Amino acid sequence: MSERLSVFKTYKLYVGGKFPRSESGRVYEVTTRTSAAAAAGKGKWLANAPLSSRKDARDAVVAARKAFGGWSGATAYNRGQILYRVAEMLEGRRDQYVAEVADAEGLSKSKAAAQVDAAIDRWVWYAGWTDKIAQVVGGGNPVAGPFFNLSSPEPTGVVAVLAPQESSFLGLVSVIAPVVATGNTAVVVASEKSPLPALSLGEVLATSDLPGGVVNVLSGRTAEIATPLAAHQDVNAIDLAGADETLAKELEIAAADNLKRVLRPQPVDDVDWSATPGTDRMTAFLETKTVWHPTGALGASGSSY
Repeated sequence: MSERLSVFKTYKLYVGGKFPRSESGRVYEVTTRTSAAAAAGKGKWLANAPLSSRKDARDAVVAARKAFGGWSGATAYNRGQILYRVAEMLEGRRDQYVAEVADAEGLSKSKAAAQVDAAIDRWVWYAGWTDKIAQVVGGGNPVAGPFFNLSSPEPTGVVAVLAPQESSFLGLVSVIAPVVATGNTAVVVASEKSPLPALSLGEVLATSDLPGGVVNVLSGRTAEIATPLAAHQDVNAIDLAGADETLAKELEIAAADNLKRVLRPQPVDDVDWSATPGTDRMTAFLETKTVWHPTGALGASGSSY
């Protein structure tokens, strides 16, 4: 009997709930990142990842904007149920992610397993926050007068997320989950050197209950994809977790054109993704709506601003 040939996996982008190849038709090599590979100057070939173009970035923004109304309009409890379902599916594919993270970050299987377990636990943690964050950042405000004054959080809109370059899965989950947990939609630029865990995450999202377009995953050259996203008029915010200091400055300037919200970790290289995340990333992309309503008779009209 002849030796069986391996069936290599074809990694694709995840845009609008579908798996397109890059519009450009380009790919680039993804290799292992072990100390031995670094000493030799080149790691073992793993796959060809799509090299996204500006057109792919624009298509992802269109998909994210189309999905925003339905996702932001869903109840917080429903979003939590959907995100928990994603965590269930990540748990079911744990071994695959352990292998991908080990190759991506040059870790032993045990250390990679710890990273994957922490990432799944973090996804569950954010799923639990969906119907609680409003009580933390919203509520009734004291006023001098016969009025109720209430503040409630609302999602900012479409958020461009530059995933961390070094933490291919735990860091990735740490920047995506809080964005979508609070009702935003995301265009994610995967780690340039280690994009495979992010592209595999798209496969999980596609078969979960998460509506297509809520999360869109692009791979390729971070600067090439991030530049049009930072300048895009229909992108409302950008997370610069995966940008170096030079690129982050350029993107901040481009983002100022339509007053995007910008989250820029300081300094980028020293972020500890294993630390307890707190609520900062959930509140970073929330707007606060304040409503005034007169006390007294039912049916009295109020005003908001």
